[in-house]
Amino acid sequence: MNSCAVNRKDQITQVATDLFSRLGYDKMTVKDLATACGVTEPALYRHFVSKQAIFGEVLDSLACRLDTDELFDRLAHESDIEKLLHELATYVISFFQRNEDLQRLLLYAVLMDHPKARKVFQATRGVFANFLEEQLVRLREDGLVQPVNCRITARCFIGMVCDCALGQTLWQNLQSSPYPPAEVVANNVPIYARGLKRQRRARQYDKDNREKR
Repeated sequence: MNSCAVNRKDQITQVATDLFSRLGYDKMTVKDLATACGVTEPALYRHFVSKQAIFGEVLDSLACRLDTDELFDRLAHESDIEKLLHELATYVISFFQRNEDLQRLLLYAVLMDHPKARKVFQATRGVFANFLEEQLVRLREDGLVQPVNCRITARCFIGMVCDCALGQTLWQNLQSSPYPPAEVVANNVPIYARGLKRQRRARQYDKDNREKR
C-alpha cells in the first residue's frame, strides 16, 4: 500500500473517530463519513469493506493512544504510597479528560459487545489497575502496606479515579456540583493511603521476627 493510501486510511479513521464519538455507531452512516472526508462512498470502500470494519479500526487506534512508559518508570520504585496514588490518579484523570471521545467509544463498544472492547479497556484502563497491583504487591512484600488483596484494591482505586474522570466529562451534566479533579484527588488519596499504610510498629515487629529466624 502506497503512502497516499495509508494517509487516506488514517484520515478516514480520524474522521470516523470523531463521528462515531459524537453520533454513536447506529446514527453514523458511511455516507456521513464519506462526506466528512471529502470522498465518495465507493472510494471509502476501497479502504474499508464495511462500517463495522471502520469501527474496528477506530477501536484499534484508541488502544494505541496511551503512553505510560515515563510515568511507570518513575513510579516503579516509589516507596511512598500516598505519592504513588496521587501521581497515578492525577495522570489517569488528566488522560481521560483529554480523551473524552475514547470514553464514549469504549462505552459504545461494550454496549455492542464488540470483540475489541476488552482490548481497548485493557489498553486504556486495565493497564493502570495492573500497574498499581504490581506496585502494591511490591510494597506489601516490603512491609510498607497492609496485607490486602492487591488486585481488588488496585481495581477499586482505579475505578474510583475513572469515575471521577467520567464526572468531569460524560457525567458532568448529570451532577449538581461536580468537584474539580485536583480537589477530588487531594480529598480521597490521603484517605486511601492511610488505610493502606502499614504502621511502623507492625513493620518493626515483622523485622524483628525475620531477624530471629
